[in-house]
Amino acid sequence: MAGVSLKCGDCGALLKSVEEAQEHAELTKHTDFSESTEAVLNLVCSTCGKPCRSKTESDLHTKRTGHTEFTDKTSETTKPISLEVPKSSNDVDMVDASTAGEPEEMVVPDVDSKLLEELESMGFSKERATRALHFSGNSSLEAAANWIVEHEDDADIDQMPLVSAKSKSEPPKPSLTPEERKAKAQELVYDFIFIIFVLCLLNQLT
Repeated sequence: MAGVSLKCGDCGALLKSVEEAQEHAELTKHTDFSESTEAVLNLVCSTCGKPCRSKTESDLHTKRTGHTEFTDKTSETTKPISLEVPKSSNDVDMVDASTAGEPEEMVVPDVDSKLLEELESMGFSKERATRALHFSGNSSLEAAANWIVEHEDDADIDQMPLVSAKSKSEPPKPSLTPEERKAKAQELVYDFIFIIFVLCLLNQLT
């Protein structure tokens, strides 16, 4: 017959699970446990419904409350005991840490295709244009061009940006209308020329 309880060899207590045995060991410092075919009693008070796990416990309950009627439901709750040790929170943390170490899928971010075409037509590479649109918020041609000017000396400016595949689900922001794009492009050309002029002037002064 399979074991239905764990018995403490130090005090004789019957325990229903490995968890109870661990708690008993922590409280009493008892370490001698063995599988037993003796079931843990389940004497339920007919008056108040309190379960008692031994005759001694039911006698104490009777003395305290005066309740004398008990129903033996031991057979209803008895089942083969599992000797598998439950995982501690540390074990769970270790599993989480191991899965967290797995490489995350990286993909090219979505950017506005029309703005990308505009930047490429201005002579910027697809990588640089995509990077500029992504890091400037994918909002406008002017913002992307300003980002390029500000980050022109970045070592990775001509590398295609990569983002987590989970974050790619966010849709790109809507582009400007053709009229707005044309006006912005004209402003950008003037701004770009002015910036080049200022840089040349600074180089001459230094």
